Amino acid sequence: MRPYSVDFRQKIIDVWKKEKISIRGLAQRFDVAKSFIQKLLKQHKETRDIRPLPQGGSPPTKLNSEQLIILIEIIEANNDATLEELSDLLYEKTQVKVSRATLGRLTQKLNYSFKKNTTRGGKRK
Repeated sequence: MRPYSVDFRQKIIDVWKKEKISIRGLAQRFDVAKSFIQKLLKQHKETRDIRPLPQGGSPPTKLNSEQLIILIEIIEANNDATLEELSDLLYEKTQVKVSRATLGRLTQKLNYSFKKNTTRGGKRK
């Protein structure tokens, strides 16, 4: 869901200033959640800015760039290892424990395939 526009937010602030209406009343009048009104008024009082705040995003990866390079080396040296085995090998070299799911996402981002390739005798991409 997209954030409410600045114009809409300004209308709410203007009505709140002019009419001194309750938070619940504002929420009903503009057909928004009471929590949105509370957060908007708090943001306006603290910063005088009513623009939407940046939205979350995904958490950072557990591995830094050096550890990713080590992971690539491990994958290329052990091209038939399972994700569990890769996790164990990575832990031995970096002391960082990652789950199979995390390794699965990382290998997808790195474009490594775990499907058997019958034409090349099981080598990974």
